Amino acid sequence: MEILGIDVGGSGIKGAIVDTGIGELTTERHRIPTPQPPTPGAMLDTIEDIISYFDWHGPVGCGFPAAVKSEIIKTASNIDDAWIGLNASARIEKKTGCPTHLLNDVDAAGFAEVEFGAGKDCFGTIVVAAFGTGIGTAIFNNHQLIPNTELGHLPMYGGPAEHYAANSIREKENLSWKKWGGRVNEYLQLIEKLLWPDLIIIGGGVSKDFKKFASYIDVETDVVPAESRNHAGIIGAALAVKSYQKKIV
Repeated sequence: MEILGIDVGGSGIKGAIVDTGIGELTTERHRIPTPQPPTPGAMLDTIEDIISYFDWHGPVGCGFPAAVKSEIIKTASNIDDAWIGLNASARIEKKTGCPTHLLNDVDAAGFAEVEFGAGKDCFGTIVVAAFGTGIGTAIFNNHQLIPNTELGHLPMYGGPAEHYAANSIREKENLSWKKWGGRVNEYLQLIEKLLWPDLIIIGGGVSKDFKKFASYIDVETDVVPAESRNHAGIIGAALAVKSYQKKIV
């Protein structure tokens, strides 16, 4: 089954048609810069442009940088606060006619990794931790998503963990891979003490640099880099529709 997956980020909105049977793109990825300011009207127009680019009239899965409950945006991370409380799926469907399912962006990426990536052979508890501007997380138990976890907000040193160990902090403070890897290790040790997962998958753009800091991670849990890289959010958003399709297809 082919589904259009869209990955909404703070800097870019990306989409592609996905073969959900094998977890691969069937088209080239199309990217449009996220409008600034990232208001609902401007971003919805951009999402509509992505859908129109593919001349798409079927179901759409959309990963969004927010907690999402029953298609309602509950938080705003790197987007305008005016999004909070909006039913974004209904707005997209009204503009395009395409039935749409919305979910958190890291939850979406997690679907890709659990079904076809680094977590495909692991049952039990899987934690996806995406290190970028902040720290986004997704938790799966026996391949079932526990949605909207915000474990980047766990307290560390008087503030949220993402203010201590996000990749943006490494860049801002010009930390060495060793120094930053130590911070990541502290964060993962906290995750381990709270959840005792069977696998931790490191996501975000820094996953491609995993070998540069892997030796500084010392936890019992197996820790591996994500395999889907830049396509994870698109693939996972499309895959999420399959589990929701009775309602929207």
